[in-house]
Amino acid sequence: MSTQTIGAWQRAALARLAPVIGPAEAARDLRLILMRATGLSAAHLGVGSGEVLTPTAQAQAEAMLAARLTHQPLAQILGEWAFYGRSFHVSQDTLVPRPDTETLIELALAQPFSRMVDLGTGSGAIAVTLLAERADARGLASDISQAALDMAARNAQRHGVAGRLDLQCADWWAGIAGRFDLIVSNPPYVSAADYAGLAPEITQWEPRAALTPGGDGLSAYRQILGGVAPFLLAEGRCLVEIGADQGRAVAGLFTAAGLVDVAVHADINGKDRVVSGRRAP
Repeated sequence: MSTQTIGAWQRAALARLAPVIGPAEAARDLRLILMRATGLSAAHLGVGSGEVLTPTAQAQAEAMLAARLTHQPLAQILGEWAFYGRSFHVSQDTLVPRPDTETLIELALAQPFSRMVDLGTGSGAIAVTLLAERADARGLASDISQAALDMAARNAQRHGVAGRLDLQCADWWAGIAGRFDLIVSNPPYVSAADYAGLAPEITQWEPRAALTPGGDGLSAYRQILGGVAPFLLAEGRCLVEIGADQGRAVAGLFTAAGLVDVAVHADINGKDRVVSGRRAP
């Protein structure tokens, strides 16, 4: 394999990747691929496009490009992804943390809490972030997937909260004990009909069970809200991420569960993203 300059490789790679995922996303992904392969910063890449790639760096970049051309998410290729200012390990066993979920983080941090539970934690991004931001809090993170819990454990260790986060393999409330002043969850909520239309990066590479429960997409909320009362302290809060068209339905489940101050919150794009409520005194 003959080596190329950074700029030449990037132009050739863009011509291959842009038709597959679009020019804007391709340019971003190739920049991140080159940063990983070369160890250079984005700024250095910008001014050093005439530098020659080492054979090792070019081989690594080519391998990552080949994977991206199959629609594998870049986060999985890199093995990590940024969320709320931190980098989290990810794999095919967990969802890639998304900026939309940061809305839930902001709302959770808006009021104090000392004991939280994250149901369906996946990579642990939510639970780990909340504990990293609140050094005096403790938490429990559950998931039905042991592989996901193993990843959450790695992320808890990475960000220094492993001593304050318990991990439990559980199917929603089954096997959970204790009471909490904050309950959070980003459960599977994509309806069966909507799932069929998602991008191949999602349907071919991310765990289906973490994305859709089938049917109308609301079954996880029914289980969470149907069993929430014994686990929520007086004045305790519950926050869940939702799909953009689910606010009214999920808010109704909050109210039916006896929670008060129920509200639907929009994300940075103005789409309904989180429903919140609290237990009355």
